Amino acid sequence: MLSAGFRAQTFSSGAALLASLDSDPPCCVVVDLHMPELNGFDLQARLNASPHALPVVIITGHDTPEAQKRAMDAGAIAYLRKPIDDRVLLEAVAQAVASR
Repeated sequence: MLSAGFRAQTFSSGAALLASLDSDPPCCVVVDLHMPELNGFDLQARLNASPHALPVVIITGHDTPEAQKRAMDAGAIAYLRKPIDDRVLLEAVAQAVASR
């Protein structure tokens, strides 16, 4: 599916995303910190440790200074608080894609 000029794909879980990386790696990943099973921090760490180290944009509705520091220290391109302005999200994705 195309969204704002980007090919976008959704996954039912972080594990489903990880399972797809060998066949169809994305240019970047937008990750919510609070997901069932594999949270955003865990997914970010697994992506960083994989051969498919991808740029990550973190989103959250439960912002804390510690979470922002942790995400950015782990290499997130952006850390965005909900509700997210569409333009800001698209700029973060464009920055992530350009960083590859």
